[in-house]
Amino acid sequence: MASIPPGIRILSSFTRDQWYRAFTFVLTFLLYTSYHLSRKPISIVKSELHKNCSFSNHLDAFSSQDTLLVSSVSCSWKPFDKSNYKQLLGAMDYSFLCAYAIGMYLSGIIGERLPIRYFLTFGMQASGFFTCLFGLGYFYNIHNFWFYICVQVANGLVQTTGWPSVVTCIGNWFGKGRRGLIMGIWNSHTSVGNILGSLIAGYWVSTSWGLSFIVPGITIALMGIVCFLFLIEHPDDLKYISKQTSQLEITKNNENGFTCTKTLTYKEDNKEENPDTELLIPEQGNGLTPVHQVMVVKRELLAISFIGALRIPGVIEFSLCLLFAKLVSYTFLFWLPLYITNTAHLDAKRAGDLSTLFDVGGIVGGILAGVISDKVEKRATTCGVMLLLAAPSLYGFSMISELGLGPTIVMLVISGCLVNGPYALITTAVSADLGTHKSLKGNARALSTVTAIIDGTGSVGAALGPLLAGLLSPTGWNNVFYMLMAADTCALLLLSRLMLKELTTTKPKTGVLVALKEH
Repeated sequence: MASIPPGIRILSSFTRDQWYRAFTFVLTFLLYTSYHLSRKPISIVKSELHKNCSFSNHLDAFSSQDTLLVSSVSCSWKPFDKSNYKQLLGAMDYSFLCAYAIGMYLSGIIGERLPIRYFLTFGMQASGFFTCLFGLGYFYNIHNFWFYICVQVANGLVQTTGWPSVVTCIGNWFGKGRRGLIMGIWNSHTSVGNILGSLIAGYWVSTSWGLSFIVPGITIALMGIVCFLFLIEHPDDLKYISKQTSQLEITKNNENGFTCTKTLTYKEDNKEENPDTELLIPEQGNGLTPVHQVMVVKRELLAISFIGALRIPGVIEFSLCLLFAKLVSYTFLFWLPLYITNTAHLDAKRAGDLSTLFDVGGIVGGILAGVISDKVEKRATTCGVMLLLAAPSLYGFSMISELGLGPTIVMLVISGCLVNGPYALITTAVSADLGTHKSLKGNARALSTVTAIIDGTGSVGAALGPLLAGLLSPTGWNNVFYMLMAADTCALLLLSRLMLKELTTTKPKTGVLVALKEH
């Protein structure tokens, strides 16, 4: 008999539960990758919406002195051809992000009360539609500013279906043991989506920028179908019924709010009976032999209220910290390609490709933050140290980016690591820790609401950052970087109390954030 191949041995060494965990990890990773993939095109297309083309011609026929006439022609996309184009582009970003911030609070509450699979599927289909609709403005030659504003608002609202849902799903499948590492790796979907979105949008931006939106829109819509077909929200949703046993559950609710479930388990004697009539036939004559009966009493867990979620220790501090951290991250997300175009004098495609290095650094930063926070068991301190280093790195980037391509590449990666590291840790491992805090007494349904509060508050900063960048950039890019450094400093100060508590605690509890210990 031939020996079993080593690859098959490795595959068979994993349990079915482990395979489902891995499958859920990969699936949710791809689902949220498609969300960010569909958000990125607007930052790439900005430099194409406002673009000045200059050309020179020798017009000897019109000048007896053979003068050189240089004509400057505007080839921008109306209405972004005006001198206030930065404010218009900033308003478009603000409309998306403001709608996203408002919708996030609602999505957390709604998502906690609906099946995640249906909620995500709807959100992804709607996101695909509105992303494609923006791109159709190019093919139908639409130049109405309010059309693009309305599309951005609608897209911002439906995009909020993603984050609370995938974090809740991944939190249901993975415990606290190595949550920082696992979610640090998993959270790289944000940067992967940004990179893929930049590459896809950059491929068509100079020839047909409408496709820069339509292709990502179709992609997220198709992933919505995959979500509907394969997503498993919770391990408890997998009900394995053995071929040799049949179970009958009788559930009754009493006036005290308890649910009593009586489970009868039978062995089959190779005799088929109609399940609807089995209980009407005496046990001796129905071909079933009783094995055991179990009485289970459990308490129905209600969805947590908004105020109740705010009372969880640490939610307010981390939410406000994320507001400033996300302000910095999203300013880079929406304005970095245009900044590179203006300072390095690159075309839209090359600037978009170069901006992906910031997201590469973000992948490294997210994983690094997760590993360190797992090792030292101090989430707030890990975020604080990275925020402390982020501010000078931003100043260094603003100075070095004018010295050439090589130093710019190095500082892009370093800045991406330090800026996105705390942002990634707070939105994943910290949110999951808070959503399963011991004060909730096992109510895992609160995870969606807690996640939405934290990320929704952060999204307020995400809306303010690009708006402020649009207002400050006409006065000089240095003022934009000063604003970003001030935001990182505020984020650090908001974590100071939690950091102090972590550093002064001598005996941290494993698996529980010391900074969030109840008084």
